Amino acid sequence: MDIEKQDIFPLSRTKNAKGTRRLAREKVLQIISAIEVSDIPFDQIFNHIFFRKFNFGDFEQTSDKLLTPDEIYELESDIPIIWDDSEVEFAKSLIHHTMALKSFANELIEKYADNWELERIINVERILISIAVAELLYCEEIPIKVSINEAIELGKKYSTVKSGGFINGILDQIAIQLKNEDKIHKTGRGLQEE
Repeated sequence: MDIEKQDIFPLSRTKNAKGTRRLAREKVLQIISAIEVSDIPFDQIFNHIFFRKFNFGDFEQTSDKLLTPDEIYELESDIPIIWDDSEVEFAKSLIHHTMALKSFANELIEKYADNWELERIINVERILISIAVAELLYCEEIPIKVSINEAIELGKKYSTVKSGGFINGILDQIAIQLKNEDKIHKTGRGLQEE
C-alpha cells in the first residue's frame, strides 16, 4: 500500500487483530458486496477490505487532555488483521466459488424463498446464502451445520434479527436438495454432524 492511501485510510501502528475463519467469511461478504456495486479491480478491493478491521468512529475519548497527532492517528486508524496463509487462500477460494455459483445459488434461493422474488431479498442475505452454498459444495472439511450457522450469525450481524430465520430456512432446504442429489461430499471434520 502506498503512502497516500495510508494517509487516507490510516492503519494502527500499535494494535492488530488475528484473522479467523469467521472473520474471513465476514470479509468475503464485504468483498463480494463491494464487487457487485463498483468497478474497482478485485485485487484492490480484496487488499483494502481483507487486511483491515474498519474503525467507524466507535472509539470514545476518555481523557480531558489534548491529544498528540500520533494519538489522534491511532484513534482514527483501522486495525490491521494478521492472517495465516491458509485463511487468505480460504477466503480467495470462497470468493471465487461464490462468484462462479452466482446463477446456480440464485436459482436455489428463488426455489426455496416462498413467494419472494430474488430482487426483493436483501443483498446481504442473498450473498450469505450463496457463500454457504459454495462452502457446502467446495469446502469438504467444513461440516454442513457450521456453514449454515456461520451464514445465520453473519445475517444477524449485517442485516436484521429476522435474517437468521430466513437464511436458516432456505439453507436447510438447499442442503437437503444438494445431499439428495449427491452434490455434497464431506471428508474429515466435515463428516461430523454437530
